[in-house]
Amino acid sequence: MIDRLQKLVRNYTHNDELEITEDTVFFMDLGLDSFDLVQIICEIEDEFDVEIPDKVLKNFTTVGDVVSYLEKKLK
Repeated sequence: MIDRLQKLVRNYTHNDELEITEDTVFFMDLGLDSFDLVQIICEIEDEFDVEIPDKVLKNFTTVGDVVSYLEKKLK
């Protein structure tokens, strides 16, 4: 799952060299803003065929937060 998320983020940022782990912070480490995060979440929803409510989205700080959510949601 982390591999798929890494690919999505790298594609979105057009940077194949990004070091992305579960501890990577979207805003500080990747330099993304809230619009970027919403766009990435839309791509994640498409990739994993899930819907992520806005109230959950605001709690995503790290890539690991998204991984944890998806693992629970996709069980």
